[in-house]
Amino acid sequence: MKNIVRLDLYNQDGYSRGRSGIVVLLWWLVQGSLFRFSLHNMYGWRRFLLKLFGARIGAGARVRSTARFTYPWKVSIGEHSWVGDYAEFYSLDRIEVGAHCVVSQQAYLCTGSHRMDDPNFGLITKPIVLKDGAWVASRSFVYPGVTIHEMGVVGACSTVTKDVGAGEVHIGSPARFKKYRFEDKR
Repeated sequence: MKNIVRLDLYNQDGYSRGRSGIVVLLWWLVQGSLFRFSLHNMYGWRRFLLKLFGARIGAGARVRSTARFTYPWKVSIGEHSWVGDYAEFYSLDRIEVGAHCVVSQQAYLCTGSHRMDDPNFGLITKPIVLKDGAWVASRSFVYPGVTIHEMGVVGACSTVTKDVGAGEVHIGSPARFKKYRFEDKR
């Protein structure tokens, strides 16, 4: 088969990072230094830095120093939610995390991809929403456009391509319904 992919023609003319290139660069510098090398329990400091760059962060949210945010101004994290070590918020589009949610270590929330049927590899972005009480377990990958509803759970190492219903536990690759989180609460 002859290759028709033309990455040299790729452009992001229709995409906005939401801030100027200077602000983006400044964030990357702050994230790689002041944020990254802050001490374990300096959650307030990291909340401050994220807010300084436009993120909406609720009281008591705990974000680990190794978590990464592409564009924090496109992120909101609710009260008392936790973001684990090396969690990645690839926030080309909005990422909304509700209150009392957990995004465990090495989880990847991905709001951007490319059109595989486009020789120019056109960019696609869609928001991700985690409603109150949701949990994305370790090393899980959440696709663009997915909503994890109230108290929904994504099991460790799962790949989530579709919405997770309220109180549902989804596991696997692709993630599928396994059971309800609180059987006695249904």
